[in-house]
Amino acid sequence: MTLSESGNGGPVRLDGPWTHRDVAANGARFHIAEMGDGPLVLLLHGFPQFWWTWRHQLPVLAEAGFRAVAMDLRGVGGSDRTPRGYDPANLALDVTGVIRSLGEPDAALVGHDLGGYLAWTAAVMRPKLVRRLVVSSMPHPRRWRSAMLSDFAQSRAGSHVWGFQRPWLPERRLVADDAALVGELLRDWSGPRYGADQETVDTYRRAMLVPSTAHCSIEPYRWMVRSLARPDGIQFNRRMKRPVRVPTLHLHGSQDPVMRTRSAAGSGEYVEAPYRWRLFDGLGHFPHEEDPAAFSAELVNWLKDPEPDR
Repeated sequence: MTLSESGNGGPVRLDGPWTHRDVAANGARFHIAEMGDGPLVLLLHGFPQFWWTWRHQLPVLAEAGFRAVAMDLRGVGGSDRTPRGYDPANLALDVTGVIRSLGEPDAALVGHDLGGYLAWTAAVMRPKLVRRLVVSSMPHPRRWRSAMLSDFAQSRAGSHVWGFQRPWLPERRLVADDAALVGELLRDWSGPRYGADQETVDTYRRAMLVPSTAHCSIEPYRWMVRSLARPDGIQFNRRMKRPVRVPTLHLHGSQDPVMRTRSAAGSGEYVEAPYRWRLFDGLGHFPHEEDPAAFSAELVNWLKDPEPDR
């Protein structure tokens, strides 16, 4: 039996101590997994993953007294796969719309990879809805743009983003051989001390095989590149000059082969609030999965600190 044949449409709503449900926001329906009561912490996944990437953090945050919610971004997991709407401004409105739909006045946003890019964006666009900001493995959008265009080493490290610009071929490659490429990316982008087990890899492969997921997962990256010289991209880049004015924790793996430490470091210049940079020695692009205990401890301690210093 192949991965695509296994299961009955259930590669997304995986069992655990959390509760699954759908919420409406920004003209679409979003799947969430939630645990706990208290101030909202909204977790945003990256590529090539879905909400399940936060399975280690959900119970830890709930135990620490937070309402922990992991959402599937537009086009991924159990959320709607709309034909358009994958630019970062609209995706950030998805995030802030979910905060409102959950009946909360604000949230601490925790974003990894693409989710981190959107967390930065939401903190600039809707600052009243973002209480605190935590970003992992992703520089500020203006820093990302600059590094990809002017730093050859970063441009080469992020070569998958350039590869995504071709029509249809990237989608076909992502789902070929039961999404074997997803497993390759997870292993290649991890640090030297971590190797995702086969069950974990197969879970992400199954989620990518849900129809239209591959296409929707790639669309945000297509916008990032294709808009570089377009008015909408130039306007977005100008808009992101506005400083982030909420306490920010920036987490990064020292062995991240996709997003170089040099590219991510320096994002603090866009933050006019307490900013803390934390480098995890020996970890790669997925620190929250490679060493969940260290990542979760750093996250919870900072969220519970009433006055995070610089």
